[in-house]
Amino acid sequence: MLMSCLFGATLREAPTGADSASHALLVRAGFIRQLGQGLFSYLPPARRALDRIESIIREEIEAIGGQEISMPVVNPAEPWKSSGRWFSTGAELLRFRDCRDRDILLAMTHEEVVTDLCRTEIRSYKQLPKLVYQIQTKFRDDPRPRADLIRMREFTMEDSYSLDADERGLEKQYQSHREAYSRIFSRCELPVLEVGSDSGRMGGSKAHEFIYLTPVGEDSIVTCASCGYAANRQVAVFEKTSEEAEAAPVSRIATPDCKTIEELAAFLGVQSSETAKAVLMIAGREGGAGAEERFVFAVVRGDMDVNETKLANAVKADWLRPATEEEIRKVGAVPGYASPIGLDPSALVVVDDIVPLSRNLVTGANEPGFHLLNTNVPRDYVPGVIEDIASASPGHACARCGSTLSVSRGVEVGNIFKPGTRYSDALGATFLDADGVARPIVMGSYGIGVGRLLACIAEEHHDDRGLEWPTSVAPFAVSLVSLGTPESPADVAAREIYQEMRKAFVSVLFDDRTESPGVKFADADLIGAPLRVTASAKSLAAGGFELKRRDSESKTIVPREELVRHVTRELAR
Repeated sequence: MLMSCLFGATLREAPTGADSASHALLVRAGFIRQLGQGLFSYLPPARRALDRIESIIREEIEAIGGQEISMPVVNPAEPWKSSGRWFSTGAELLRFRDCRDRDILLAMTHEEVVTDLCRTEIRSYKQLPKLVYQIQTKFRDDPRPRADLIRMREFTMEDSYSLDADERGLEKQYQSHREAYSRIFSRCELPVLEVGSDSGRMGGSKAHEFIYLTPVGEDSIVTCASCGYAANRQVAVFEKTSEEAEAAPVSRIATPDCKTIEELAAFLGVQSSETAKAVLMIAGREGGAGAEERFVFAVVRGDMDVNETKLANAVKADWLRPATEEEIRKVGAVPGYASPIGLDPSALVVVDDIVPLSRNLVTGANEPGFHLLNTNVPRDYVPGVIEDIASASPGHACARCGSTLSVSRGVEVGNIFKPGTRYSDALGATFLDADGVARPIVMGSYGIGVGRLLACIAEEHHDDRGLEWPTSVAPFAVSLVSLGTPESPADVAAREIYQEMRKAFVSVLFDDRTESPGVKFADADLIGAPLRVTASAKSLAAGGFELKRRDSESKTIVPREELVRHVTRELAR
């Protein structure tokens, strides 16, 4: 590729609002341009890098038996209504009506569509197992898109779907995907951490995420350095302890202006762990007849916080929102002094699993300015649900080994799920087993965000001068720089070696522009090809071309007749 012909321009300054180094550099290097919120165009260098990434993905998925298909991004509503996700998914699922006044949507994932395909293509257990995948555009109408590729509304994903006759087959394909995804990230030279995660709206029995740890990430990852435990904070567990004590009588005490746990503990001279924290929510479930809502009174110990993902799972809710003051009073509670004792039966009381083991907790009295001392479960109130609903935080003890947990930020670059028969049951995708009995197909679902992966590689591989692409994904393997004037010996030599490298299938970006050496070197560093080859009067006088690795300051003069072979050898390192 000739730099003078390259579509797009490099920029000297970072764009306004760039919230990560990768975003600033990808814009400055002429890789991406923003069209709107969460909407980006990929310019030629980015497209070339994405092609390299997608080739790696194809090789690894097909190595475990994957067959590539392509499914529509525009879906009719019926399969999504059958699965329930038309109703349970929020506004991020972009729904609209076509010219025939039928409900349609832009797909953010394709479980329903692949399940619909299974209804016509899979008849017998003899056709299983199967693995299909696609690399395709998706759309999620995210209300909070970022100004980079990490959180987009329109994005490209590799999504694959395993089809099996039983759980044993699913587990085998699940493990194969774990290994294939690990190889993909390794070949892209991106360090990732595999963590347990919540299956969320995908449903199913098991899920893992592949996380790139970075301060610009939006996920919170809980880890233990001692035993290697790692989980998304949405599902992370930790060791909870309580002291044994006799249950004391309940008593009412005046606590003026004590509406927070901190204020309450300071006023009473107790530890926050001796109090109970109330979180008041409305839990919603969607269905064909519309949304159903219920008041949820969640209780954790005062030294902990409610994990909303765990709470939603505990009450089987599609979504949660804070209860309004009117809704709180309607169930007999008082804002700031709410108590789980004496509520209207319509309220669902959910307590964290350590609360029944923690004696004599201070709770609200459902009376302004008053609390109750020495409340105990189940003597004073009987919860409707007892589950782990507490959020793991830095300093908590690891549930496996007791060491101190830490929390880091990260970006989810891949995920794997075990939805099992969740979609095949809903859509009627069955096969006949060896006895002629119809059984639901057992499914796995897997995905990698390709554009997000590109951004994370850029975030990992850069310095203060620009990008430093790994050879495996670099849009150009070599930046060839001519410092000679047109038709000078250096310029002629550069053009000749450019053709020789192209014939040797070396991907090369030849800077043939009439710019200053400083501009050419700055752009070469910004774009980030692994190798830079320079032709100048000085290098020719020294015996050949100057060769420099992007990740090193050392320079070598390589004779012309050895250059292509030397470059090939360097790229194979």
